[in-house]
Amino acid sequence: MHIKTTLAALAFATAGVAHATDVHVVSSGGFAQAYKDLSGPYERASGDKLVSEWGPSMGATKNAIPARLARGEHVDVVIMVGDALDKLMTEGKLELGSKVVLADSPIACAVRHGVPKPDIGTVDGLRRAFLQASKVAYSDSASGEYIKRELLDKLGIQQQMQGKAAQIPATPVGEIIAHGEADFGCQQRSELKPVQGIDIVGVLPAEVQLKTQFAGAIVRGAAHADAGRALLRFLAAPANAPAIEATGLEPAAAPH
Repeated sequence: MHIKTTLAALAFATAGVAHATDVHVVSSGGFAQAYKDLSGPYERASGDKLVSEWGPSMGATKNAIPARLARGEHVDVVIMVGDALDKLMTEGKLELGSKVVLADSPIACAVRHGVPKPDIGTVDGLRRAFLQASKVAYSDSASGEYIKRELLDKLGIQQQMQGKAAQIPATPVGEIIAHGEADFGCQQRSELKPVQGIDIVGVLPAEVQLKTQFAGAIVRGAAHADAGRALLRFLAAPANAPAIEATGLEPAAAPH
């Protein structure tokens, strides 16, 4: 990222923030790589330290963001699937009006590196890829819930996939494929891109695609709410859109 655009974004983001502090952030996997790429420039220029943790936007694992907030973990900012964030906002866990939309994420599919890639450019091709796989993996978050509850029905293969399609808790789908525990899998493109040992074969066809919104918000009662707001303004700044796009996401802000 060009230093001038980064500094311009930071100047906008940190207006009114007087003191550097530790900002506790929990991000779900879909935005994690973009957050990691932008956290260094933010820390260096702002003087704030980002204390970062990771967890899914939903589900029953102990690291899931709703579970963290329910047990009272010290968190200032959450970055997660927009629908799940809205639910936490309604439940009073997040500060009303603090939601900042950051990006949309399409679902993509992958195979182990070096094996033949199925053509999933059409609905028929996607259906064949599912049926020809010996084991299919999908996540326990937004993309996996969509696959389990809607996509397999749309493809007309819910029954055929019984016993060979599995929802994976906590572990990234790409890692399951890379380790040979599944030979085909689908997840947010931004979550597949950082994984070594896999090849992304493409995104779901438009007719059956579901793009997931990622957004950030301030936790109700956060110790460092103002610093958290500055971070979210920075992440959403148009100058930082190219860094977000490079991770496989579609940034909410148009780049300058």
